[in-house]
Amino acid sequence: MFDRLNRFSEKVKYLFGFMLILFIAVICAAFNMIGEENFDLARREILLRRIGHELLLQSGDSTSRVLPVKKVAENEYQIGFEHEFTFNPIFLVNATKRLLAQDPMANDYVVKVLNLKDSSVTYGYAISQHKKDEIIACVGRKQPKAHYMINIQIKPTGIITKKNGYLLGSLPFLAFVGFIFLRSVKPRRALPNDDLHVDLITLGSVVFDTKNRKLNINEKTIELTGTETRVLLVFAKSPNETIERSRLQKEIWEDEGVIVGRSLDMFISKLRKKLEPDPNINIVVIRAKGYRLEIKG
Repeated sequence: MFDRLNRFSEKVKYLFGFMLILFIAVICAAFNMIGEENFDLARREILLRRIGHELLLQSGDSTSRVLPVKKVAENEYQIGFEHEFTFNPIFLVNATKRLLAQDPMANDYVVKVLNLKDSSVTYGYAISQHKKDEIIACVGRKQPKAHYMINIQIKPTGIITKKNGYLLGSLPFLAFVGFIFLRSVKPRRALPNDDLHVDLITLGSVVFDTKNRKLNINEKTIELTGTETRVLLVFAKSPNETIERSRLQKEIWEDEGVIVGRSLDMFISKLRKKLEPDPNINIVVIRAKGYRLEIKG
């Protein structure tokens, strides 16, 4: 019972450790995404300022300033200008499409040109990654000289949503990796002789090394598997005594949540072969009862 609780405690420790690593990985990924998004937003402001710069150059103004880009709401920006100017709508449409194509988060957006004198919308259009959804009109009418401000509202889609999707989508994969991890690092099962504190047991001329899972027979070393070690240990604790099959199955496999039937015969057969170098020791079948480890001499 103590061994079972101890194994459960170790599994909990491994699980807690993995969950901690998973939590740290998710937090790091989130901060990394935030850093990337901040970089993309800073780059967006430069692109918006570039739109204003090219618009002034096209109107023949190479001296007045484009004012700092203002973020007036989430995904909404304003480009202001120092002086009045005139502009050609088709140039503005082409400039925004060309420059904002470099922004991975700006697939769909609405542009409004406001006349600051009366806050009226002088010109506007909508750009979409789907051509059928674009709205562009009156591109041939050159606008009169005035004090304009350009308002650009970008639809929140694309990379931010995809990044969040990738992060959430990776969680099941990480959980699967954690499951494999927990199975692979499952604590080595304690052997039934832990309460005896015995590492070496002599069986005839055979020295049974329970700790290292080995048999030493006539200066020859034979490796044992974990299950073979547990089976032989049950016999070694009661040499020359009949051990019932039910007892062997219970002690060897019950803690793993399943009792294996024919597998026991297979492990007994493997142990017999490994014990063959000493003719004075053998595992015999006691019909309708179980097995017995016979040691002669």
